[in-house]
Amino acid sequence: MLFDDCDYLLLIGVGVVVFTLVNWLTAYLVPSSACQTVQQKWKWRNVATSLVHSVITAVWAPVAFYQAPEMRDDLIRTFNHSSHTLVCFSIGYFIYDAIDMLLYHRKKSTYELLIHHALVIICFGIAATTKQFVAYGALSLMIEINSVFLHTRQLFIITNEPKSSIRYKANALLNVWTFLCFRVLLLGWMTRWMTIHRDEIPLIFFTVGSIGLAVMVVMNIILFCRILAVDFSGVFRKQMDIKTGSQENTQSCSLFQEDGKQTKKIL
Repeated sequence: MLFDDCDYLLLIGVGVVVFTLVNWLTAYLVPSSACQTVQQKWKWRNVATSLVHSVITAVWAPVAFYQAPEMRDDLIRTFNHSSHTLVCFSIGYFIYDAIDMLLYHRKKSTYELLIHHALVIICFGIAATTKQFVAYGALSLMIEINSVFLHTRQLFIITNEPKSSIRYKANALLNVWTFLCFRVLLLGWMTRWMTIHRDEIPLIFFTVGSIGLAVMVVMNIILFCRILAVDFSGVFRKQMDIKTGSQENTQSCSLFQEDGKQTKKIL
């Protein structure tokens, strides 16, 4: 299918406008527990908007591959209108999010995310303009399936949801499971695919793609460690306490037995 040269610009613009409107609407939905400070309120709105993008993409990306299963066999040249639109629409989201963070959240963590956003925009921009690697870009958006639970977790933290609540625990488990499937395994497979097809990929594409994957892998490793430390540290502490307690009991029993033996000898 052929696309006009200006189509991708229009689709990117639509993405920017849509998520700007979504963010504006979130101002009427902020819970009272997230209105303690201006920064907290902004954070809730920003994450809620990101959640909307994740939900849309988590449905759209699998549907695009279902509609055109041949994309799985050729991630370089084969694509359909749906996958191309998805990639362009997501560029619009990342542009919106980068501008939102630059305007309202200039912190160290923001600049780390801006590096990620810049690389995604460049990689997706190359795919959108050259009509190559569109399927590869759409495949990478499968990561947003995990982002649904990742952003939900952020909203729970912002609103001080108890970590002992059923819904926090359920989301935490789904977050880790989908993280392993759609971030760790998927990124690993994509890295392997790029290595295998090295000869088919132009040097500039390979360089940009490799840098983008490397940055995403490092960021995801750090993120996964943080999630485990925060959400599952209590479980690990309990296990350590149980082990420590059992060791102390064993030592106490041994001392008691030794004291008993010594008492018998004295008698």
